[in-house]
Amino acid sequence: MGGLNRSPSGVVLSLVQLQLPNVVTRDDLARQTARIVDMVGKARRNMANADLVVFPEYALHGLSMDMNPEIMCSLDGPEVSAFCAACATHQIWGCFSIMERNQFGHPYNTGLIIDQDGEIRLTYRKLHPWVPVEPWEPGDLGIPVIEGPRGARLALIICHDGMFPEMARECAYKGAEIMLRTAGYTAPIRESWRFTNQSNAFCNLMVTASVCMCGSDGSFDSMGEAMVVNFDGNIIAHGATGRADEIITAEVRPDLVREARIHWGVENNIYQLGHRGYSAVAGGARDCPYTYMHDLAAGRYHVPWEDEVRHTDGSSCGFDPPTRSYKAGRESAR
Repeated sequence: MGGLNRSPSGVVLSLVQLQLPNVVTRDDLARQTARIVDMVGKARRNMANADLVVFPEYALHGLSMDMNPEIMCSLDGPEVSAFCAACATHQIWGCFSIMERNQFGHPYNTGLIIDQDGEIRLTYRKLHPWVPVEPWEPGDLGIPVIEGPRGARLALIICHDGMFPEMARECAYKGAEIMLRTAGYTAPIRESWRFTNQSNAFCNLMVTASVCMCGSDGSFDSMGEAMVVNFDGNIIAHGATGRADEIITAEVRPDLVREARIHWGVENNIYQLGHRGYSAVAGGARDCPYTYMHDLAAGRYHVPWEDEVRHTDGSSCGFDPPTRSYKAGRESAR
């Protein structure tokens, strides 16, 4: 944004390194909701041509992992309604984080994308909670991809999801040109945060835009570290100072993502994954040579050191071992 002017095909992203809150009561939740709403306005004032403002994971609830039903949210609750109204008021798309009430078990760690008219366009439930630390129910909605601001194809993953290369690959495979990654990470993750954001971008010819909570709540220290990485793996913008409430802004070009995916040869890896050796055989080999993919699909995923893994539930972090099994597809059967 060297001249503050957007390119005709550009999409302007504003990533909020939000101050880490301490939320215990319903009143705390209401205050934090109002604070996020105020920051939507700040994002609009900070960059008049911003298309999308992105808040980190735990922006509303903080890092306590508190599952108190009194502070859990629902999609039709007052917190989400306030976020929808803020997006409509300021005519900006927004990405938000809630801990969503779940009548069948533990709450979901849920991300929302709301359009400039205040309509929820994407709901994503974190597929890979950061175990053993996080108690959240594993997500059951897959990874939705939507048409976002200015026609860009958007996906959202949350925090630890980004440590699994399969997550970013799924986003790109479903057509995402920009992958958002929201997080509450603390400083020990800084280096892996940086290189996974870059590898997720390069390996999939996809822009990644990622942001963490920032500052201290008196117990935990989040790192900020907003990053926008171009499809070639180069960092476009980086909030390396770790200043709380700073908004890191960058313009990205989905049109160049589309061009690279069509015209790149050697490093068009997401295409080549399903067309191995196309210089030797017509169309490339389209088999699946990966044992872990077959085993995961068949429900028999088992790493060679499986029986020696020490941490297989959340008891080391104070959570009671679960007694019920996961049932895939439950959400669609309601």
